[in-house]
Order: sequence, then structure tokens, then C-alpha cells
Amino acid sequence: MATQQPAARPANPRFSSGPCAKPPTFDVSKLADAALGRSHRAAVGKDKLKAAIEGTREVLGIPADYKIGIVPASDTGAVEMALWSLLGQRKVEMLAWESFGSGWVTDVVKQLKIDAEVKTADYGQIVDLASVDFNNDVVFTWNGTTAGVRVPNGDWIADNRDGLTICDATSAAFAMDLPWDKLDVTTFSWQKVLGGEAAHGMLILSPRAVERLESYTPAWPLPKIFRLTKGGKLIDGIFTGATINTPSMLAVEDYLFALDWARSVGGLQGLIARADANAQAVFDFCAANDWIANLAEDDATRSNTSVCLKFTDARIQDGAAFAKAVAKRLEAENIALDIGAYRDAPAGLRIWCGGTVETLDIQAMLPWLAWAFEAEIAAQSQAA
Repeated sequence: MATQQPAARPANPRFSSGPCAKPPTFDVSKLADAALGRSHRAAVGKDKLKAAIEGTREVLGIPADYKIGIVPASDTGAVEMALWSLLGQRKVEMLAWESFGSGWVTDVVKQLKIDAEVKTADYGQIVDLASVDFNNDVVFTWNGTTAGVRVPNGDWIADNRDGLTICDATSAAFAMDLPWDKLDVTTFSWQKVLGGEAAHGMLILSPRAVERLESYTPAWPLPKIFRLTKGGKLIDGIFTGATINTPSMLAVEDYLFALDWARSVGGLQGLIARADANAQAVFDFCAANDWIANLAEDDATRSNTSVCLKFTDARIQDGAAFAKAVAKRLEAENIALDIGAYRDAPAGLRIWCGGTVETLDIQAMLPWLAWAFEAEIAAQSQAA
């Protein structure tokens, strides 16, 4: 096999699954209006935080009666706030098919010690969604960031459910069509699909979730950073920009820029189209090469953001070492950065295809992936 390097190179080699690539028009100078050195409680800070909340509502099409809050500790913090504050009233079903979903299982079962039915699937697969009982609270990830597997749609979620749905949507929001009437609690982080800066999470509550918060008190003590109610009432300020702890106003400005960029490419539908085009380029590449395949076993559950791949060539002797070597070659050539599989996932690659990535860069990178594969096969053969 030929090992000659391709002529074209990606203009941007950043395909990391988090923090993800900045929007293509990003420049640090675009953040010059950040309220640096000012209190987030001052009018200028409150206005920017409120703009971030309402911009999120506008771009994602979140209903007017849903509450949107900016919370600390990224998506993880938002999910933990929901688990600690809302669960315990009724039985819980935990659905997990990758590492982050498995982490939420650990928190609920081992830390909160809640009566839970745990349904898991191996990487590349998804649980039997038809078996979920919505008399229970249900916790799941919309898109498994480390497995590249997503739920195909929201049709499996009951409209007349008694329990709450708690959805970790951090690698889905702004790239997939989320059915808000099916989701009672939704979380995501700025550093995923819109390529914002890290450490800030978003917590979105339906009226049903607010009702639970105001009518139910968990049996365990809540740290201050998790408290969403006071005196049995929702702390409404959290959802108008009065954050629980001090936010980075530079990161807020960056998120506002990202929202503006999202509007410029057609809003949510434009972002979905960009991610779909990026992912399809990778899918087509896999279809044309028998040595690589999508980790997701069912095409209906393939992610269009965190596309996870596995090598299938029988000549590969050590899958983990081979995948790392291919990723290292691509990084050394400044062709693709940070595309190794997640540490708990099967050996392979993970290519971020969210809307901030340009399809032309995906298309320029893929021939290099073939080059790196061939070069590593040759190196392995020589070492044998």
C-alpha cells in the first residue's frame, strides 16, 4: 500500500470532543466587550448573563415556561445538581451505554443509595428503550460522548409519564433536535457543540421539574452549590442570571459570541445540518474502507457529533497500541489533534463533528487518516 502523504491539509486540525473547536470566525478580539473586572451582580454583568440565558432559549427553541440556569462545574455540575435535588421521591431507572452514563449510575446507586433499576449496554449499543417504565424517574444521556451512540429520537419517552426525565445532553444540544416536551431536566456545557470555554453548565427545568423541586425535600443534606430552592420555593434568580457562584465574565462573553455565530449559520437547523454533513463525510469514508468502522452498531443510533471509530483490519496485533500510534502520527503532522478514543472506551478514534468544525477540514483530514493507517501497518510489519 502507498504511504505517500496527501497534498491537502485541514485548515484547522482541532477535532477534540471537548473542549471542542471554536467557531470558525472566532478571534480573541471578539471578546473585547467582556465585563472584566466588574461584578457579575452589577447591571452590566446581569445583562450579559441574562442575554446568555435568553440566547440559549432562542437558538434551542426552549419553551417560555422552562427555566434556564447557568451553573458551576460544567455539565457534570448541572447533572449532579439535578440528581441530588430531584431524585429519591420514587424509583429511578438509570440508562447507560458509555462512561458518563455509567458515572451517573455510580452516583445514584452508591452515593445517594437510591432504589434504582440499572439498564446498561456495551459500547456501540444502546439499551432497550421500549422497556423503560415512565412511572419511574429516568436518567439518561441523549448522546453518549464516549461511545458515539445516541437515542434515535424522543418517541420512546411517554407523554403521560409520572416520573421525570433527566437528560444529559451535553454533546447533543445545538447539534440534535431535542423534544422539549419529553425532557423535564436537560443539561449541557458550553465547551461542547458551540466550542465555548469550560467550567460552566446549563440546567434547563420543565414546569414538572420545578413542581418536584418545590414539593419534595431529599432525605440527604444538600451542599450550598446544589441548592435550587429556599423555603420550599425555587430560587428564581438562578434562572435570570443571579448565578450560585461567580462566573467567568470572559467565558460568558465567549458564549455570547458563539450564540451570535450560531444565529449567523441558520440557528439550530443550520448547526444540525453542519454536524450532519461532517458526520456523513466520516460515515462515507468508513463505507469506502474495510479497515475501519463506526463503533455504533445501528446506523439509527450513530452520533453526528462524537463519531467513534474502531479499526477492523485482521493484521492489527494490539488494537489499543495501534490506535494510539495512528492518533500520534496525525498529531505529529498537525493534521488531527486529540482524536484518541476516550480512556474507558474500546480502542479506536473519536472525531468531533459538531457544527463548529468545517466539512472541508473533515474531508481534508480523512485521506491523512488512511495514510496514517497504512504507515502504521507498514511499521508494525517491519517490527514483526
